[in-house]
Amino acid sequence: MRILRNTGKHSSEGIAKVMGKSEFLKEMKVDGVTFIIRDADEKDLPAVTDLHAYNTGQHKPDYWAETYHRYGDSNEGFFYVCEIDGTFAGFIIGEVRAWEFGSEPCGWVYTIGVNPEMRLKQVGTRLFETVCEQFRKAGVGQARTMLHRKDNLNLSFFRSQGMMGGPYIELEMPLD
Repeated sequence: MRILRNTGKHSSEGIAKVMGKSEFLKEMKVDGVTFIIRDADEKDLPAVTDLHAYNTGQHKPDYWAETYHRYGDSNEGFFYVCEIDGTFAGFIIGEVRAWEFGSEPCGWVYTIGVNPEMRLKQVGTRLFETVCEQFRKAGVGQARTMLHRKDNLNLSFFRSQGMMGGPYIELEMPLD
């Protein structure tokens, strides 16, 4: 496994991104599969948008463009894409923040998506490990996420990564 901070030659788009933060690139080979995990780029947005629409049935290109500018094109968080053999395999978004209600700073995983054709290649695990490495480097010792209780696919995934119920309880009510 190697982790590179790419500050060398860049296209004009790459230079603009590098001015905002260091470019992240990680390459690893596991069981004969080469994973490339890198910062998301604007050109990844159609694949991210389509994958999200496939998984949720909601096509939201404006939301993903806004999310990219918040987390992928700034220092506010981590927006990584995984490629296998040059093919988009998945993405993950997270950030370090102090959660409301007195929580210590922790890493938050906002979303993860894996190309269904690559689900058994441990793409999600590689993305999750990578964002957790960045959380640790940022000095936090806890990772959190929030899921719908009926989202069995993601619940199973995060539990397989070692996550379990935390000390906070979400409460809500209708406002109409």
